[in-house]
Amino acid sequence: MQDHQKILVLDFGSQYTQLIARRIRDQRVYCEIVRCDIAPEEIRRQFPIGLVLSGGPESVYEDGAPRCAEEVMHLGIPILAICYGMHLAAHQLGGKVEPSDGREYGRAEIEVSRPGCLFRGLDSLQTVWMSHGDRVLEVPPGSEVCASTESVPIVAFEDSERKIFGIQFHPEVSHTVHGTEILSHFLDSCGARRDWEIASLQEEAIAAIRKQVGDGGVLCAISGGVDSSVMASLLTRALGDRVHAIFVDNGVLRKGEREEVLETLQEGLGIKVTAVDAGERFLTALRGVEDPEEKRRIVGRVFIEVFQAEAEKLEGIGFLAQGTLYPDVIESEAIAGPSSVIKSHHNVGGLPETLGFELVEPLRRLFKDEVRRLGRELGLPDQLIDRHPFPGPGLAVRIIGEVAEDRVRLLQEADAIFIDELRQSGYYNKVSQAFVVLLPIRTVGVMGDYRTYENVVALRSVDTVDFMTADWSPLPHDLLTRVANRIVNDVPGINRVTYDITSKPPATIEWE
Repeated sequence: MQDHQKILVLDFGSQYTQLIARRIRDQRVYCEIVRCDIAPEEIRRQFPIGLVLSGGPESVYEDGAPRCAEEVMHLGIPILAICYGMHLAAHQLGGKVEPSDGREYGRAEIEVSRPGCLFRGLDSLQTVWMSHGDRVLEVPPGSEVCASTESVPIVAFEDSERKIFGIQFHPEVSHTVHGTEILSHFLDSCGARRDWEIASLQEEAIAAIRKQVGDGGVLCAISGGVDSSVMASLLTRALGDRVHAIFVDNGVLRKGEREEVLETLQEGLGIKVTAVDAGERFLTALRGVEDPEEKRRIVGRVFIEVFQAEAEKLEGIGFLAQGTLYPDVIESEAIAGPSSVIKSHHNVGGLPETLGFELVEPLRRLFKDEVRRLGRELGLPDQLIDRHPFPGPGLAVRIIGEVAEDRVRLLQEADAIFIDELRQSGYYNKVSQAFVVLLPIRTVGVMGDYRTYENVVALRSVDTVDFMTADWSPLPHDLLTRVANRIVNDVPGINRVTYDITSKPPATIEWE
């Protein structure tokens, strides 16, 4: 990064770690994730104005639990320690940590006994989000207790002289009502100027692309979604005609997707795109496969095979560009710390060791909403920027069970009806993502005077900002009724429609 200030988040394995970075960036302070075992001298070299110790699934008193060097606590840099981070800070600074009587998960009411820095100007009763199985029994010397609950005497502590703040709850999730203010107060204690802009990222991403690629050429994987379109625009600005955009029709696209993508990118944005018809190849590879992780790996492998074949037709292609995002990475592998794997993404977990390309991933450290903002900075049209996300493996991970051509067609028709009704009702731009899932079961129904035994689909619609957490969309009943009636009446082979009302967590947004 250039001259702007920086916060470092030490990752101890929380699935919310990336969300901490996003919330801080929202306040115009640049933030990066680093491994929890980063060397103190490396921290000094980066000159951060503050450190955040993330949460994590471990217990500090267990063998093998992740640690940072104790010297980190004595660098003279303000520290916000969250959940596991709080336990570690207390443990390393001379406090005591013990197992709780029971795990506390979900919303909780805390009582603030000492407003101090983090709770300045806030009410004494606060609604927060807990996720822990341990608690701090004694705060470190020099620290004071700031908040508690009925069952946990120490929910927050503060060492005002050293600017070390420990909190048991997660301010980064939206369920903590005043989490933004709490993070803002910490940034104030760090002397944050709040001068980082998404426009800065555009300039730096273009510079980074030019530095990485040099005089080479890039094969650019295009899906027509927000991520790959923003990526293609960045690459084109950085490299011009050395970018070779490839759109692969993998046979598991939405209805009309190929035509819409080519029209938007080629005619609307002037990006030259080569379309490759590989549907039969993908469906053959997926035949008989039911495990979702295996589907993702297969899709990733075949994508690379197709790209390799296309690259052989061109000269000087040593790079493959992908629209990989932060959530893709954190849910696939622990890139910055010991985070648990949720699911593999096709462009993270499906790449072979003998790739043959060097990857270019200019969006790898961004969240979806940041990509949209970057797209607007680049001048991309609203109809593209506002498109709902679509998974790289396509409908293969929205067909539960085996992927077959007839099941793909069935899902395409049902999904097209749902999206059409959302657009007509004005709800498409009110929700964050919506789609249909084809289930691996059949149910009895009655149509006319005949008994049917046909397929079931589930509608899924969520509201979210960052796609790390999400709530189900409370769509109007009359809208859901129209969707269900049209699907059952117009799509032969489906006789039942359900609606998924599960939030993330505990579920994920996609079903596979």
